[in-house]
Amino acid sequence: MTSDVRVAFDRAYDATKPIEQFPGVTRRTLVSGERLTLVEIRIEAGHEVPRHTHPHEQAGHVAAGRVLFRFGDGDTARECELGVGASYLIPGDEPHYVRALEPATLIQVFAPVREEFAND
Repeated sequence: MTSDVRVAFDRAYDATKPIEQFPGVTRRTLVSGERLTLVEIRIEAGHEVPRHTHPHEQAGHVAAGRVLFRFGDGDTARECELGVGASYLIPGDEPHYVRALEPATLIQVFAPVREEFAND
């Protein structure tokens, strides 16, 4: 749901639409404005968001569960396990992947707007 940022607004959680992004991975666009998109990702244990890139800067917070992230490629790639309360920042165009080690909920911000998510 894209908003006119000159007017503050709110959106109830039950007004958001769950989208199965990948098997075991559900995405909800919480809000989207002119410059950013806020998304919730729920990942079932053992499921993953496959390796991908996008031009958007991505910041996130692990709200529940535990995940394994892999950032980068080749010799510069690194993996890290993140649990509840951890945060992360992924630069635009950085290859990354995430797998849930247990059921997980991630809250993520993308800038600029993820147009393909904005009106969900």
